[in-house]
Amino acid sequence: MRALVQRVARAAVTVDGTTVGVIGSGLCVLVGVTHTDTAETAAKLADKIWNLRVFDDDAGAMNVAVADRGGEVLVVSQFTLYGDTRKGRRPSWTEAARPETAEPLVEAFSGALRNLGARVATGRFGAHMLVDLVNDGPVTLLIEV
Repeated sequence: MRALVQRVARAAVTVDGTTVGVIGSGLCVLVGVTHTDTAETAAKLADKIWNLRVFDDDAGAMNVAVADRGGEVLVVSQFTLYGDTRKGRRPSWTEAARPETAEPLVEAFSGALRNLGARVATGRFGAHMLVDLVNDGPVTLLIEV
């Protein structure tokens, strides 16, 4: 699994003009699934992100995790994280898992975050989504497990 994690002041996802997920200060996580991922992979990624120290402590150093702040996480499925652009000009999607494999693993990832104590909002799998966010910092990290 891959996740593009952004520290945000706020974030929301809209489908067909309806807001389906919204958070305040926390993390916006775009998550992609590949063929070898499992529920264990999803749980490992959730734990990594929940405890990732990307928020400032009192001294201004990134030393605080979203777990420490009781923060919020917006999870958005993003198969394009597995787009391969090494050859030609059109991305190849062969490394992205098929929807019937990816959707349950994105749900497992969100569920694992909830089990850890996160307040989780989500997009809608397979839908055309508009993601609106204010990147705080900016802080953006690519995480793979």
